[in-house]
Amino acid sequence: MTWSFPIGRLFGSELRVHATFFLLLLWVGWVAFSDGGWPAALENILFVAALFACVVAHEFGHALTARRYGIRTPDITLLPIGGLARLESMPEKPGQEILVALAGPAVNVAIWAILVVVLGAETDLEKLAQIEHTTEGFLGRLALVNLFIAVFNLLPAFPMDGGRVFRATLSIFMDRVRATRVAATGGQVLAFALGLLGLTSGNPILLLIAFFVFIAAGAESNDVAMRDLSRRMMAREAMITTFDALSPDDTVSAAGAALIRTTQHEFPVLDADGQFVGLLTRNAIFAETAEGRTTRPVHEVMETEIPKVGLGEGLEGVFDAMYRQNAPAVAVTRRTGEFVGYITRENVGELMMLNGRRGS
Repeated sequence: MTWSFPIGRLFGSELRVHATFFLLLLWVGWVAFSDGGWPAALENILFVAALFACVVAHEFGHALTARRYGIRTPDITLLPIGGLARLESMPEKPGQEILVALAGPAVNVAIWAILVVVLGAETDLEKLAQIEHTTEGFLGRLALVNLFIAVFNLLPAFPMDGGRVFRATLSIFMDRVRATRVAATGGQVLAFALGLLGLTSGNPILLLIAFFVFIAAGAESNDVAMRDLSRRMMAREAMITTFDALSPDDTVSAAGAALIRTTQHEFPVLDADGQFVGLLTRNAIFAETAEGRTTRPVHEVMETEIPKVGLGEGLEGVFDAMYRQNAPAVAVTRRTGEFVGYITRENVGELMMLNGRRGS
């Protein structure tokens, strides 16, 4: 994920923090400082840090349970609205998906129980709305928020964990694509309700959550529909074969001219023998141009960690390769290594529309 950077590894997954997370810390600290000075600011910042440690534990609940079914979690990213565990895939057996989905909220319930039963934290559900006030007690607030995270995530709508449980249950009685579409629609209805509540109450956090839920629900539905289509197609049927290529020694300026001249968002970089050596993205061209580095050679700017697949590779394998490496595209080559085309999420989406999968 862009604007995020690694802070370490734990249980085989890379921990990342999004830059906007620090904006949240600054905002929380400033509000608390305005109300109660430095002691209140420090306590609230520590509270947010403790809360996000609980969020990380929640995400590792998913990750470690998924590992039982052979599914890796390359990274977990902290965002201002929570955590995001990037699992390589979700189990498609309903029972396994339910266990993976419930593992996260179960961790929060366990944390709540430890804080209340073992450490004796005092909680009052009526005070949850005033959770920002330090007078309510550090451990008590932390226990209440963990309980809230567990309950909120069990709502039966995507992208919450309860939505995955709902989808898995529905998929027992109907195909997975339709089940996902029903759960995603529930998520978008929930997002609309949260957005309306945020507008009427003047709560920007609810608006942010509503936006995230709406986008994530739609993305999940599209991803499952893509995978359903991919099981019946091969790489050769989805690849882009008409394109302008760049050489490693071309300049960013030349790449910019190609960007204007064509409709491409990505440019394969081929050496003198026609071998694929990397991919230059539109965003990279924009970034270099904005910094005035238009004379840099393409090989210094291009992405080299691009997955390669053969012409006969199933499209589902293409998705997996793209997702594992979080790559913008996948290169398609012949057995000899000759580059013949590339596949992006955008052109697969267009393929889906032509096959009538989005609206079915």
